[in-house]
Amino acid sequence: MFLRKTACAAGLALLTLLNVPAHAADAASASTARANKTLHLFLSTSETGLDPAVASDLASLNLMENIFDPLLRYDYLARPVQLQGNTARAMPTVEDGGRTYTFHLQPGIFFTQDPAFKGQPREVTAQDYVYSLTRLYDPSLKSPWLFLLEDKLVGDAALKTKFSYDTPIAGLQALDKYTLRIRLNGVDPNFLFYLAMPATAVVAREVAEAYPAAGQIGNHPVGTGPFLVKEWKRSDKIVLQANPTFRATVFHTEARALAALPLDARAIATGLEGKRLPLVERIEVRIVEEYQSRMLGFLKGEFDYLEQVPESMTDMVLENGALKPALAAKGLQLTRFPVLQTYYMWMNMDDPVLGGMSKDKLALRRAIALSYNGREDIALLKKGLALPAQSPLPPNVLGYDKQYRSPVGYDPALARALLDRFGYKAGADGFRTQPDGTPLILTMHTEPSTVGRLRDELWRRNLNAIGVRVEFKSDKKTEIIKASRLGKVQMFETNWIADFPDGDNFMQLLYGGNVGRANYARFNLPDYNKRYEEARLLSDTPRRRSLYFDLFQLIHAYTPWVLLTHPISADLQQPWLKNYRRHPVEFTSWRYLDVDKTRASPAGK
Repeated sequence: MFLRKTACAAGLALLTLLNVPAHAADAASASTARANKTLHLFLSTSETGLDPAVASDLASLNLMENIFDPLLRYDYLARPVQLQGNTARAMPTVEDGGRTYTFHLQPGIFFTQDPAFKGQPREVTAQDYVYSLTRLYDPSLKSPWLFLLEDKLVGDAALKTKFSYDTPIAGLQALDKYTLRIRLNGVDPNFLFYLAMPATAVVAREVAEAYPAAGQIGNHPVGTGPFLVKEWKRSDKIVLQANPTFRATVFHTEARALAALPLDARAIATGLEGKRLPLVERIEVRIVEEYQSRMLGFLKGEFDYLEQVPESMTDMVLENGALKPALAAKGLQLTRFPVLQTYYMWMNMDDPVLGGMSKDKLALRRAIALSYNGREDIALLKKGLALPAQSPLPPNVLGYDKQYRSPVGYDPALARALLDRFGYKAGADGFRTQPDGTPLILTMHTEPSTVGRLRDELWRRNLNAIGVRVEFKSDKKTEIIKASRLGKVQMFETNWIADFPDGDNFMQLLYGGNVGRANYARFNLPDYNKRYEEARLLSDTPRRRSLYFDLFQLIHAYTPWVLLTHPISADLQQPWLKNYRRHPVEFTSWRYLDVDKTRASPAGK
């Protein structure tokens, strides 16, 4: 299965006789087919900016995936997931035992028009990718994505010693206009996944230099993807329009790959066969932060699909685990999707109350983990749409072991016994003191939402049941994460969604080298670090699985995290939406989606 980036062969002779370039005629035909077609979607949080090197929030990533182009992308329908060429003609040539990658770019890929190009068409070259990847090292940008390349590219120490965009390094070279060579210091089994992320997409140096003020390029996105920004009202509405200069990209599935697909995916592939992407002219995206507004908007027909029905509102659409008959009668469709996501509650290992490696601190963290009632969480909060997390790895990522079971389960009696043994005495009011006699009061950060309040109440009951008092401090998640990186948050329940489908993306969250980044627990255990550093260089082999087992055991032994759940998303789509199939890793499927007004008449459209 692949996307064919050439003009369709059918009708080529006729087009030649008419003296019309095949690609121009195809473009005109595609434009006619998608005319007056609009997708109506929402994002659950506000975007921060559209600079691939800087933005890391989910809303911005969704948008950038459709505006900018990395070298590779995922096959839309293949499961397990597969990479394929995007701006690269095909997958790279790999040499030197997996340390050298050579990419051949497609000629004729152009950035969208911008005054920075002084009225001239601006073609993408290999040097543009050298520049774009070098931007991750720019100290003025403070890119959260630097970890993808840092210390991995041959010679990149020069970029960290005295940064300059004109400093050549052996690990990142444009061999000619369309040939890019990347050389690594060592084997990284996940390296190609990084090159399918928005963070490694191509940007033009002229645009970045035309808008040099902090954050300005993020306010002025100029890419090569299937859509461009037409309107932008921050934190409210973004309108994308089909890019009129987008390269000819025709969907095609080979017969063997088609036969291997499940029936639903096969039907989508058949419907997409031979069509030029994207299929709609316009995408209207609203920012809708309130759960109720999302749900009611979807039920009114204002949005074409809804991913992950809010846990607190499943009763509005589900009955006995199925879509309510009245909604099914309207043609709405329900799909359950196992998200590559883990919910966990982390504890600050540097915190004076519950951090550290002394036996009493270990006992306190273990007791907190033993107090967590996972069954109640899944039944009441998740409405059955979740699996208990046995390890940090969700199902369907490489390294997941379906046989593994956590040695730490719900056992409040054992939690109380641990606290008694290690000096956390209960007073007359039932609440405990610290071993030195001072009051034991935990502070858990929380989000100001309905679901956040429900989570708070569950934690309060669980912890009070073992005699531990907890207070809650409410703030926006973005602010909590900022404070977490500085070590100023004691406890917080959060989640991690896979950037790429490998266990390393989750196991790095507890690596000591990532303290101050995504390692919010500030866990820095030499035994963990040593095993992780070996595992990160391995593919999904028996040796890596053995190392992962050891890492799981260390997490359970020292308890920087309380492992919670892996959600199962209940996704809804309208009857007029075509070709929708959620991808495990890519954020959106917008370029493949179509609307058929004959299936229904959307309200208000």
